[in-house]
Amino acid sequence: MNVRALILTGFGINCDAETQVAFERAGALAERVHLNDLIEAPERFRDFQIMAIPGGFSFGDDVASGKVLANRLRYRLGDPLKRFIADGKLMIGICNGFQVMVKMGILPMFDAHFRQDVTLTHNNSGRFEDRWVNLVSAHGNRCIWTRGIDAIELPVRHGEGKFIPADETALRRLWDNGQVAIQYATKSGALANGAFPQNPNGSVDDIAGICDPTGRVFGLMPHPEAFIERTNHPEWTRLALPEEGAGLRIFKNAVDYVQRL
Repeated sequence: MNVRALILTGFGINCDAETQVAFERAGALAERVHLNDLIEAPERFRDFQIMAIPGGFSFGDDVASGKVLANRLRYRLGDPLKRFIADGKLMIGICNGFQVMVKMGILPMFDAHFRQDVTLTHNNSGRFEDRWVNLVSAHGNRCIWTRGIDAIELPVRHGEGKFIPADETALRRLWDNGQVAIQYATKSGALANGAFPQNPNGSVDDIAGICDPTGRVFGLMPHPEAFIERTNHPEWTRLALPEEGAGLRIFKNAVDYVQRL
């Protein structure tokens, strides 16, 4: 089965090429599709089993990071996106894409409809953070994208990555549903417990990524597409790293899942 991945592009999205390469390395047929082309022909969603909203600075992060693109998707493509998800297909939002997903209500999607229950806001440091971080998979999570990954190191580059739930009830539901996928950690694998720079933004419970209740829709602030080969790592000349970068496993998990359907 040929797995086809739609990579959204346009209006300031700037990690689309890297995301396309990551999916291709994982075995998918990946195509970058401009937002306007999807709005013009939403039936194109039928051609794909996976959709990615890559990182970047969509619409210049005007108003708030991801907000304008979130509104454009929700009000121009809301119904096709709901059908895409209801059909059992996969989605990933990376960095700005994660911001888009939470602000349009695709995540955490507690009750199968678009409603914003969490947000991503300004880093505690008050500045843009560009650094590599250590991550661990949250205990009991149901995310299919992170299967088989206990710990991983990936880069972050964002100014608004602090994850905050709407209230304690929303936070409790995330944990009870197994929707907390990955958390910021120390090099030893212990949770960061909010300490900077291990937790680069001050996210509640060190949350770096969440999924929907099915585990098929995933959003995260770190960039897995930026570590698909060992030379992507800043210490590749000093560390005995495998040829394949650790971030590629996330994309392979998605492709493998679709192929097994």
